Amino acid sequence: MDYQKLFEISDDWLKYAIRLNLVNKPKDNLLEIRNAALSDSRIKKYLSDIGDFHGTLVTNHKNPDLPIHKLLFLLDLGFDTGIPEIKTAVDEILKHRDEHGIYQSMTNVPKHYGGTGEDVFSWCLCDAPLLLLALLKAGMDYREYVKPGVDYLVSLCRENGFPCAVSPELGRFRGPGRKDDCCPYATLIMADLLSYIPEYRDSQAAVSSVKSLLNLWENSLTQHPYMFFMGTDFRKLKAPSCWYDIVSVAGVLSKYGFVRDDARFLEMIGHIIGRQDKDGLFTPESVYLKLKDWDFGQKKAPSPYLTYLCYVIFKRLE
Repeated sequence: MDYQKLFEISDDWLKYAIRLNLVNKPKDNLLEIRNAALSDSRIKKYLSDIGDFHGTLVTNHKNPDLPIHKLLFLLDLGFDTGIPEIKTAVDEILKHRDEHGIYQSMTNVPKHYGGTGEDVFSWCLCDAPLLLLALLKAGMDYREYVKPGVDYLVSLCRENGFPCAVSPELGRFRGPGRKDDCCPYATLIMADLLSYIPEYRDSQAAVSSVKSLLNLWENSLTQHPYMFFMGTDFRKLKAPSCWYDIVSVAGVLSKYGFVRDDARFLEMIGHIIGRQDKDGLFTPESVYLKLKDWDFGQKKAPSPYLTYLCYVIFKRLE
C-alpha cells in the first residue's frame, strides 16, 4: 500500500507513527521527526496530563480525557519510557497493585449503584486490562509485572466472553445488564490485551472473546448486552480507538489470524472500506467533542489519523 498521500497531509506526530508502524523504519533512523513530533503542543499537553496519572477519577470509561487513554495513544504512536512523562505514568500505575497482580484506578461508585460513595483505588474489568496493556506496550517485564494480573483476569472468562466484574472495593456494583451476559467492552479490551501475549493469543479465553464480538455483530439487531449496541452509532467511523465502535472492534479482531476469512469480520471491513474517498482517505462520521483540536475531532474533512488507524487494520490483512 502506498502511504505517500497520507504522509503528505499528516502532522509530525503522525508522520512519526506512519514511518515507524506502517513503513517499518527503525526508531534510530527517526530521531529528527520524533523530536519534531514531541514539539507539537497537543503531544506536549498529553504528556503533561499523564504525569498526574491518578489525578482524574475514573467514573466514565468512555471519557477520552482519561490518562490511560492518552497514555495508550502515545504508546501506540511509538513513544516510549525514554520520555520522562511516560516513565512517570508507568511508575504511577505500578504503585497501585492488588494481591492478584491487578493494577488499580482511582474511582468512586455512588452508594445507590452499590459502591461506597468514596474515592478509592479499585479496578473494573473495563479498565484493568488497559493498565496491563499499557505496561506491556511500555516494555515492562511480562512475567514480573503483567502475567499475574492477566492470569487472574483470564480466570474470569466464560464461554461468551468476559463478564462485568469489579474488585471488592466497589461493593455490589454491576453495569445495567443481566449478570450472565458478557460485557462487550470488557471482552473487547481483554481480546486486545491477549492478542499481544504469545501464551494467551490462541487460548480459549481469546477465542471465546473474539467469537463473542463476532456473534454480537451477527445478531446486532437483537443482542445488546449491558446496553452496548452495534447499531447506527457503532458503525460510524470514529477516532481514537478508545471505546466500542467499528474501527476499535475491527482493529482488535484484525490481530487474530483465524477471523480473516470469517464472513462477519469481512462484513465489518467492507463497511469501513465503503467509507473511503477517491483519495483513499477517511472522514470521521462521529467525534469526541473534547478532541476538537485534533484532525479526528471534526466531520467535515478527511482525518489523517482516522485514515492511519484504518490503514493499520488493512496492513494486518495483507
